[in-house]
Amino acid sequence: MHDIRAIRDNPAAFDAALARRGVMSASSEVLALDEKRRAAILAAETAQAEQNKASKEVGAAKGRGDEAEFERLRALVAEKKAEVAAMTAEAKELDEALTRALEQLPNLPDASIPDGEDENDNVEIRTWGEPRRINDAKEHYELAGVQAGMDFETAAKLSGARFVLLRGGVARIHRALAQFMLDTHVNEHGLEETMTPVLVRDEAMYGTGQLPKFSEDSYQTTNGWWLIPTSEVTLTNTVAGEIVNEADLPRRMTSHTLCFRSEAGSAGKDTAGMLRQHQFEKVEMVSIVHPDTSMDEHERMTGCAEAILQKLGLAYRTVVLCTGDMGFGAVKTHDIEVWLPGQNTYREISSVSTCGDFQARRMNARFKPADGGKPQFVHTLNGSGLAVGRCLIAVLENGQQADGSVDLPEVLHPYLGGKTRLGADGTLV
Repeated sequence: MHDIRAIRDNPAAFDAALARRGVMSASSEVLALDEKRRAAILAAETAQAEQNKASKEVGAAKGRGDEAEFERLRALVAEKKAEVAAMTAEAKELDEALTRALEQLPNLPDASIPDGEDENDNVEIRTWGEPRRINDAKEHYELAGVQAGMDFETAAKLSGARFVLLRGGVARIHRALAQFMLDTHVNEHGLEETMTPVLVRDEAMYGTGQLPKFSEDSYQTTNGWWLIPTSEVTLTNTVAGEIVNEADLPRRMTSHTLCFRSEAGSAGKDTAGMLRQHQFEKVEMVSIVHPDTSMDEHERMTGCAEAILQKLGLAYRTVVLCTGDMGFGAVKTHDIEVWLPGQNTYREISSVSTCGDFQARRMNARFKPADGGKPQFVHTLNGSGLAVGRCLIAVLENGQQADGSVDLPEVLHPYLGGKTRLGADGTLV
């Protein structure tokens, strides 16, 4: 959510920043609504003052026996009371209209973000590792050792398309990856492990920007709860409506949860394998920080996600998203793309964003400065650390052998009871 005062102060700068994201002349609509709203508020306040004045004079007129003045003032009080009610109602309607207009506008991109229309205009920052080149490389679902433990047919019978049922060794590798990620973030990166609900109210989805603009991307139960698309929603909203002490910042959290996405608008895209699912698991990272440190925190969080891939020995590249590819609430986003030999390309496995105070304004999440000044909005950041299913894909494809077995990263061996390979028959050995 944007600060209307900032738009009033410099509408040209606001329009210029949003124009980089393809939104043109946004300030004119919101400022027109704001002007009408403020005029209605002023009219209501003026009418209230006149009503109060007349109310005081009614008694005096009655006391001195001036019936004509008494009746005039009494009629004036009634008139002003009705005027106050009408102006207050109009101001409320205009305030709601202004809020609706503001909540549809994306965040302003950081000055360092490259301009562009889509993912083709993203800019590579760095690469790590040597992409594994494999003759006749197979995709994850084609590997002999994987096929026994990755069952799309049964999942489709149970739930429909874009679901998977994992069994045996493949299921255990998936679980091991999540545990490894959590342990690394908690023990080495200083994040607090947090177990959150996966069902949330409207207010939580609104706070992180999923509602109202992107309701079709998520699932809602018949009694009104929403299934979270990521635990960014729950972790970030832990500070909703709060004023925390500056000394308690930064607040760094991680959570492993189920996530649910309708994948609206992605029909026919990535339908093979488990790359794009309606239900998946993710280890999420969220930081609540002082405004002065959010850009440094963004770099730190990107490094936390990259560290997971480095420990797994998976080659990746990190890109900064251009203005046309950024998420709705982001000021700046780094995507980390892991190398998949089966597709002979890099694919996104983590997206790390700083949102400035955009989400904090929607949630009314603030901190109390140590010097005792006025409460200020916190800055929020979120990032995948990592998407567990996509990491499983990368481990399977990069470790594939000619016979259909898979050599597994050394860091996972302790989580697999000392097993080092997924055999061609689907068992861990």
